[in-house]
Amino acid sequence: MSVSGRIPREFINELLVRVDIVDLIDSHLPLKKTGANYVARCPFHTEKSPSFSVSRNKQMFHCFGCGASGNAISFLMDFNHSDFIEAVEDLAAFVGIDVPRETASASYQAEPKKQDLSQLYSIMEQVTALYVQQLRTSTEGKKAADYLKARSISGDCANDFMLGYAPVQWKELLTRFDQQVLMDCGLLGRSENGEVYGRFRGRLMFPIRDRRGRIVGFGGRVLDDSLPKYLNSPETSLFSKGKEVYGLHELLAKNSKPQRILIVEGYMDVIALAQFGIHHTVAVLGTAASRTHLELLFRFTSELVFCFDGDNAGQTAAWRLMESAFASLKDGKSCRIMTLPAQHDPDSLVREQGVEAFSEQVQTAIPLSDYFFGHFENTLNLSETEGRAQLVSQAKPYLEKLPESIFKEMMLERLKNLSGFTKLDVLENTATLSQKPNQQQRPEQGGRQPLPRLALALLVQNPELIEIIERREIDWACLKFEGVEKFTSILQTILHEKPANTGALLEYYRGHSDEPIIKKLADLPLEIPTSNEAAEFSGAIDKLLAQSIDDHRRWLLKKLETTGLTPQEKEQLQKLFNTK
Repeated sequence: MSVSGRIPREFINELLVRVDIVDLIDSHLPLKKTGANYVARCPFHTEKSPSFSVSRNKQMFHCFGCGASGNAISFLMDFNHSDFIEAVEDLAAFVGIDVPRETASASYQAEPKKQDLSQLYSIMEQVTALYVQQLRTSTEGKKAADYLKARSISGDCANDFMLGYAPVQWKELLTRFDQQVLMDCGLLGRSENGEVYGRFRGRLMFPIRDRRGRIVGFGGRVLDDSLPKYLNSPETSLFSKGKEVYGLHELLAKNSKPQRILIVEGYMDVIALAQFGIHHTVAVLGTAASRTHLELLFRFTSELVFCFDGDNAGQTAAWRLMESAFASLKDGKSCRIMTLPAQHDPDSLVREQGVEAFSEQVQTAIPLSDYFFGHFENTLNLSETEGRAQLVSQAKPYLEKLPESIFKEMMLERLKNLSGFTKLDVLENTATLSQKPNQQQRPEQGGRQPLPRLALALLVQNPELIEIIERREIDWACLKFEGVEKFTSILQTILHEKPANTGALLEYYRGHSDEPIIKKLADLPLEIPTSNEAAEFSGAIDKLLAQSIDDHRRWLLKKLETTGLTPQEKEQLQKLFNTK
């Protein structure tokens, strides 16, 4: 369920028990005690009065303003814009313990390569320093320095991005560092005949830093007409081009919460724009922007602007973006498409038009929705039935990738209006417990929740109540009500996992299809005194069982009067009459 990499689930559970979420969050923003919980102004959206609540009992947080919620790990992921592994490491550091790693033979051993990774990061730093020195002081590096001067890149800007030069004679690396370590860093390669060679030779070097500032790879540009013009590090234990973007660390160093992020094609585009004071730019690394890239960038901003050439290749690249973008868009997030005039790149455009005009073009770039539907309006004849049918068949698969949101509903409505076809038959999740609030079962008289939801909410918010279930012998097959499969699935999970608190249960369901249901149940206001929760839960289970037995008994009696019962059903009916 939660994707913990090589970190044992047992350790994560133990970590969540050892950490008090109130202490953790209070170390990042001041909390004020109000009743049983603690409150603050939400760090994830702008608000004037506190709506961010932290529960010590549940070990979770919830914002009643923006809806953000989760456990201690979720808070660190959102607050620090970190991934899951980084958040676990930060949480472990908060309580002063080391993170173990799973191996094939045992689940609680230190990861054999953990020290190796630290060594690789150190080597990358040292090699970067060597390349910087070569750029500044070597005769050979002067041609790289001249190239930067010709592009009007200042020394300060070069320092910010740690630009350097890799000499043609690469074997000096072998006099300083171990050959295998250099291979592991991606700095050396091996030819088909087994000969070792330097991967970067005679190139202007662009260190690629992850968002934590660690150098994970390099990009290198030739200074003559040889090919390839640009060369990236290969996939290594430090570097994956599908997960990193160039310039993100430098961007966040200038502004940790940018209003928007501009995605351009290459290293020099990022650096050239930074030279003009435009510091909200990154570049993907020789690949199309993936969903992973977009979700990474959406951690830091609510708007992404993609810059593409105006030629056919640029338009093709823009359309390839659609699948990744549609899978990543949620309410409050948006994408725009900026098309460059012919014969221009970002550098030449900002030089010709000036920073103010360039920035205005970024801000007024085409919204993704307009670009998407505009593509079909330009390529299909929507005045004909056939063209409108093609519109539905081609557009619908993209729209179905959108997460459930107001944006998705509006996009579907726009497709209906444009096609004139109102029955799109878009698949919807009709499971009772995962329906939207206005579709869920109505509360019983007196404003109480339906029994299944009440019982589950009490259990999710107080997992220790599972002891009440353990003390009973319950025939779960006799439960008959709408949504019973989901009910028993969640209950059996809690029975098996025995989470220490709600925060630990949320961690088990991280990334699971039922995670939204668990979060909704965890946040459901019950207004039941703590002293009465066990009795309420026990009573709800008793009533569910009694109702199910009564319903099944009536069904069997009705069948007895009409078609008759099988011997097995007669035995069931006899047992039901003997059941109180």
